[in-house]
Amino acid sequence: MAFDVNGNERELSARELGRYSRHLLLADVGLSGQLKLKRAKVLIVGMGGLGAPISLYLAAAGVGTLGLVDFDRVERSNLQRQILYSEADVGELKVTAAARRLHGFNADVNLRQIPEIFTAEVAVQLVPEFDIVIDGTDNFATRYLLNDVCVWNQKPCVHGSVFQFEGQTSVFWASQGPCYRCLFPEPPPPEAAPNCSEAGVLGVLPGQIAMFQATETIKLILGIGQSLVGRLLRYDALSSSIYEIKIPKDPDCPVCGDAPTITEPIDYQEFCNGGKQREEAVEELSVEAYQALAKTEKPPFLVDIRRPDEWAICQIPGSHFWTMDSLDSWADKLPPDRMIVITCRSGVRGAKTVAKLLAKGNNHVKNLKGGVLAWIEAFDPQQPGY
Repeated sequence: MAFDVNGNERELSARELGRYSRHLLLADVGLSGQLKLKRAKVLIVGMGGLGAPISLYLAAAGVGTLGLVDFDRVERSNLQRQILYSEADVGELKVTAAARRLHGFNADVNLRQIPEIFTAEVAVQLVPEFDIVIDGTDNFATRYLLNDVCVWNQKPCVHGSVFQFEGQTSVFWASQGPCYRCLFPEPPPPEAAPNCSEAGVLGVLPGQIAMFQATETIKLILGIGQSLVGRLLRYDALSSSIYEIKIPKDPDCPVCGDAPTITEPIDYQEFCNGGKQREEAVEELSVEAYQALAKTEKPPFLVDIRRPDEWAICQIPGSHFWTMDSLDSWADKLPPDRMIVITCRSGVRGAKTVAKLLAKGNNHVKNLKGGVLAWIEAFDPQQPGY
């Protein structure tokens, strides 16, 4: 048994001392700090572009327990940015593939696999068990849920988000400063905040934001430096610029304010939709139904509203290529005596376009469910997806 200079059990093996030697050399970390890391319990919600590199660096740092939450499976399109996974992992649960890779990376880390949707029930059960929670999610409903449960349990939430070429990070800790709702009292409309599967994201950007998140997490565990509590760090990859926004605590915040009105989980999906029907709820036509109608004497008039570079990758035969941005120039050209079907990559932009056409008085318009990718999967798998 090894002991420190005070006669206390050292708790780090000779192998661990060698592994973390560069931490031990830092006066602000040292042996006591490394033991703090070993005893820490961190919950990572979302094992995608942010969660994957965060988990690698926290495992490398020697964080003792990592909870990995994600119900999704690895897809080939993930590999452009989710560096924890490989081609061999495609189709496997992300938490399973992640745990295998992380265990090989550092067998001393305790890895809890939680392959579940992060519902209110799951959040209420999990969050109290951990010291710090990391937000690696990609939707506003889960972010608000995560924030609220962290506030109620007085846990710091290390936030990160990415969009195309920009990212942001902060630490929301209601006992020390503002929470996520102080910064965003209301969620943006769905059309203003598409996820990366629709808007795209530069492959290295999630890793850059994840490094900030991992750093903030380690600082919180060690109790060193100045955390990002009360500050939002924004990064623009195209200009390589970083700027900071001060976040004041809102005394009227419904969750962390002086007189909170939200004290238990709400319907976060309804909250993020403003209590209104989702645009995605417009009438849809399955690819199977479309294919059957396409063979009739009066087939639907199919409009593909993607960008030209997307059109060049794959198309549905017989479709008309009119971009979403030019809708005003072609809305009046649609044939009045035929069913109009709108398609995009996966159906999200199509639903928004259908909603706009309905508002213009085009009543016989439907969205192709699943878009071009669903049609390719069902009828022409030789065409490439993206």
